[in-house]
Amino acid sequence: MSDSPDICWFRRDLRVADQPALIGSDGSPTLSVFVVDRRPLASAGPRRRALLARHLRALDDELRSLGGELVVLEGDPVEVIPQLARDVGSRTVRWNADVSGYAQRRDSAVAAALEGSGVGSEVHWGTLVHAPGTVVARSTGRVQRVFTPFSRAWSSTERAPWPDGPPRPVRIGSVRGGDPTRLLGVDPDDPKMVGIPGGEIAAEDRLRTWVQHVDGYPDRRDIPADDEGTSHLSSDLRFGTLSPRHVVDVVGTGTEGRAAFVRQLAWRDWYAHLLAEQPELAHSAMKPAMDRVVWRDDPEGLEAWCVGQTGYPIVDAGMRQLARTGWMHNRVRMITASFLVKDLLVDWRLGEAHFRRELLDAEVSQNAGNWQWVAGTGPDAAPYFRIFNPIAQGRRFDPDGEYVRRWVPELAGIDGRRVHAPWELGPLDLAAAGVTLGEDYPWPIVDHAAARERTLAAYAAAAATGDAAGGR
Repeated sequence: MSDSPDICWFRRDLRVADQPALIGSDGSPTLSVFVVDRRPLASAGPRRRALLARHLRALDDELRSLGGELVVLEGDPVEVIPQLARDVGSRTVRWNADVSGYAQRRDSAVAAALEGSGVGSEVHWGTLVHAPGTVVARSTGRVQRVFTPFSRAWSSTERAPWPDGPPRPVRIGSVRGGDPTRLLGVDPDDPKMVGIPGGEIAAEDRLRTWVQHVDGYPDRRDIPADDEGTSHLSSDLRFGTLSPRHVVDVVGTGTEGRAAFVRQLAWRDWYAHLLAEQPELAHSAMKPAMDRVVWRDDPEGLEAWCVGQTGYPIVDAGMRQLARTGWMHNRVRMITASFLVKDLLVDWRLGEAHFRRELLDAEVSQNAGNWQWVAGTGPDAAPYFRIFNPIAQGRRFDPDGEYVRRWVPELAGIDGRRVHAPWELGPLDLAAAGVTLGEDYPWPIVDHAAARERTLAAYAAAAATGDAAGGR
């Protein structure tokens, strides 16, 4: 056993429990570090940075209870991590890998710099149930492009072992970190930023609460007004305050609801595995012909969508929920994304960038994968001619209008399903509800039926061009 500390480089794995990168194979003491890397932070809005600050503060508390601390540094990890290893005499730096193109390039550069300094690197996959490359099609050796066979293989794949044993986090007096609140440029206690409590203890409480409701998941998951119909664990998985393996173990698959929920973790792994194999999926269509869609340049429409002023209540409710909380119900994510891409014919990448900034749970693989699914451009995606009707979607999944009235209060006087199409009401009904269209609430910025035909034509033209080009 060596007294020279290993380094655990925390990134999207902000927990002590079930944390493979924190446990040294030879029981070495471990110095814990987080590097504030400005490049990925550039796409994170203030709510996500505030949540990150709360998680870092809680992680430091956990490590201190075990005799260590979290050292928060700032800069390019390619320079910061090797320099820290040299300063403290580390023989090994451990971390959990990530799948984005930037993360893969960064981690390779860090590993090379460490090797040049005579320091080893040890990489784990503590952010996924299965590591990329372990669930592949036998015929090709690549990740399946259709989810169902991937899911079957994922469910039957044996988990790779993670290091077992007590962590030995340590403090080193000569190493001084910075204040994460200052480095992240946010006040995590600002009332406007306060939302999800930080840390793995709070995350475990959320998981245990979800277990009480998960059996009803298949029947309740698509109802946005039902606050207990979904888990609200997505940001814990994104920041790693919960390990996905632990979530699977706690939830299990013993009922239909539990099996359906665990299937969502297979989707999460699938998108991550695909991005690890093809990093360009973050910005390019998997179906090359779909990169030939002629998108509209519509800054006014994009802005109306971003601020929830499209005139379609279910869309506006979702976008306002996102702006106010950093979260949006999954069904409404599909509706709002479909509206931007299929009603406004705006490039899915612009919507993906907005979601990536605003969502607390934004991670590149999930965000890009789901946007490509809605846009009909990705693996096993919805066909391009599937275009959600926002009125029908609202009436089906928010039949009493409760969700809309919660987030679009100017329509609170319109009862029931009528709230989903206020322009269909007569002048007397609108007056009784206290609504003047064009003043209190906008008229629809686009006619859905006409927009649908425009989009079908644009996609068909792109597909025909791809066919003519041999699919290249």
